[in-house]
Amino acid sequence: MASSSSNLDSVINKNAADLAKELEVERVLNAFKLNPYDILDLPILATEAEIKKQYRKKSLLIHPDKFKHERGLEAFDFLKKAEDQLSNPESRREIDMIMTHARTQVLKEVLGSGYSTNIPDDDPRLTNLRPPLDQQVRAKGREILVEDELARRRKTKLAYANEGAEKAKAEAEVAARKRKIEDQAKWEERREDRIKDWRDFSHKKVKKSKKNAHVLG
Repeated sequence: MASSSSNLDSVINKNAADLAKELEVERVLNAFKLNPYDILDLPILATEAEIKKQYRKKSLLIHPDKFKHERGLEAFDFLKKAEDQLSNPESRREIDMIMTHARTQVLKEVLGSGYSTNIPDDDPRLTNLRPPLDQQVRAKGREILVEDELARRRKTKLAYANEGAEKAKAEAEVAARKRKIEDQAKWEERREDRIKDWRDFSHKKVKKSKKNAHVLG
């Protein structure tokens, strides 16, 4: 009886663990991909040590070798990319600047002219916000990140368009030079024919002049 109970507990625990892993895969896949803090489920002010610890915890939980899920590898890759982004000083500085700007915008909206960027998150004016401050900051950050990404894509598209136009122009110039060279070559090929035609024309003209002179004489 005790053995049956132990087996049942084991099955329940395994199912619970698998459910937790599946939920984590789904959470990562549904996270906002432009914000690594969302992917790793971290607060915006997380320390470097917290980032490493969280990545290790999450990656071990859904590692493809330990948990089979049809999109598990995709979720695992998102975790790794997010950790890489936050571990790189330059890319983290960029995302942190955006999130700081987002927080400032939220404070302006919530506190009006009395806002200050030095106001801590546990300020009484911020603790009872609905939605919570962190949620509002993330939402505002999402708007800014989406705008930046769209601007980046437009810039890239324009660059490709300009590159295509320059390439087409260069190709047209090459084609024009090629036609000029071919025309010159054809002109040179027909040089002997032109000389012969001119000689024939000159000879006929001379003969005609002599004939006319004879008639007049």
